[in-house]
Amino acid sequence: MVYGAGKKNQRLLLDSNEISYSLGIQAFHSAIVSLNTESGAEQVILREVQMHPHRPLVMHVDFQRVKATEKLHMNVPLHFDGADDAPGVKVDGGILSYLLTELDITCLPRDLPEYIAVDVSNLGINESIHLSDVTLPDGVEFTATAVHEGDDPTVATITPPKVIEEEVAEEADTSEAQEALEEKADEEVLETVQAEESFPLSVEADASVGEDEELETTRSSLANWVETVILNNNSTSGE
Repeated sequence: MVYGAGKKNQRLLLDSNEISYSLGIQAFHSAIVSLNTESGAEQVILREVQMHPHRPLVMHVDFQRVKATEKLHMNVPLHFDGADDAPGVKVDGGILSYLLTELDITCLPRDLPEYIAVDVSNLGINESIHLSDVTLPDGVEFTATAVHEGDDPTVATITPPKVIEEEVAEEADTSEAQEALEEKADEEVLETVQAEESFPLSVEADASVGEDEELETTRSSLANWVETVILNNNSTSGE
């Protein structure tokens, strides 16, 4: 479907393979396209694509006609330059995250850029690029949708590598496991010492029982000797 520019809507039949190939090109989504129709060539931009819900087939495409004197509202992709050279990535091993990948802009058809370049080559660790840092081409402006009054959204940022946090967590887990093992070892040593201390006590108890028996035997022998002496004395007195 082709519409806009004060003209009637026009239905077109497009080759499925050709339109699928074109949709795979990023520039096709944000560029002015010359579309051949029965009434002649039309300058259009892609507005909407409907795909088959279960198959990789294009079901419907909408194109909007453009006029050289009327400004366009388009979503244009961002291209980030110098990501590998950024100190936060190259030196500190940080992770470059993209919070915005396209911007809503307005411009005349002749000024419509294929993409907007964002230089991140000087970005350090924990540093960010905001919307106010993005340089737009001549004749291009942000729309009200892209910029709210007082807002300056983050476009890209470099954060510390997650591997550092994982290593700290692993070290903490290892330390806790080591402490648990040491506590268990201390408990086992304590139990062993207590067992060794209790063993002599039982021996001493047995020894004390032996002494009592020996004393009783001695007393019994002494009593027998006294009795014998008395008997002998009585016998002598009788004679």
